[in-house]
Amino acid sequence: MLAADPEQAIAAPPAIAARQLNHYFGTGNLRKQALFDINLAIVPGEIVIMTGPSGSGKTTLLTLMGGLRSAQEGSLQVLGQEVCGASKADLIALRRHIGYIFQAHNLMGFLTAKQNVRMALELCDDGRIDLDGAAIALLEAVGLGHRLDYYPDSLSGGQKQRVAIARALVNRPQIVLADEPTAALDKQSGREVVELMRALAKENGCTILLITHDNRILNIADRIVYMEDGRLVSPT
Repeated sequence: MLAADPEQAIAAPPAIAARQLNHYFGTGNLRKQALFDINLAIVPGEIVIMTGPSGSGKTTLLTLMGGLRSAQEGSLQVLGQEVCGASKADLIALRRHIGYIFQAHNLMGFLTAKQNVRMALELCDDGRIDLDGAAIALLEAVGLGHRLDYYPDSLSGGQKQRVAIARALVNRPQIVLADEPTAALDKQSGREVVELMRALAKENGCTILLITHDNRILNIADRIVYMEDGRLVSPT
């Protein structure tokens, strides 16, 4: 949870800290640099929106911060764990503390809403959790208590993203990473989704990093950072 004393919150170590971070794709003559000298610190409980042109490196940076691949050069610490040069086992352990929400909700079409959320719990089950109870509670929190047994094909785009939010938050992650979560939604549904994400994350003291091109939701952020050509820059 967030510290009650603002001075304690300021003193808390960053949830994410990148220093002189560089990343490359390919090898030999085909090697191409994707990220250049990224320096960024995100404190626990902060909501940061990252924006910028397509192809600027936003998703690459998000995948590194999410432990989906090992960082290559510089330093990237996530929840105190160094990701640069991290082993596969270290990345797997780190991912247990991170929730992911994507533009394509990535729900399992053969599972109901409740089963999709419960599946996320099962991956981290220590035998002490009421799996059905926890899944139902989160779906009720996102306004889908009446859609527990519906399959994704029977849900609207906004409802699918609500299931994805419940799935991402059900394990009470310390960080939530969202990549264009409103891109496929209309204005009202998109706004409802990000407001819901913000409320639930704040309630749990969770840090959010959200990539978006959607100017309609920028005001939910505590801070906005801008990326262009693989670099964090000040917007003109």
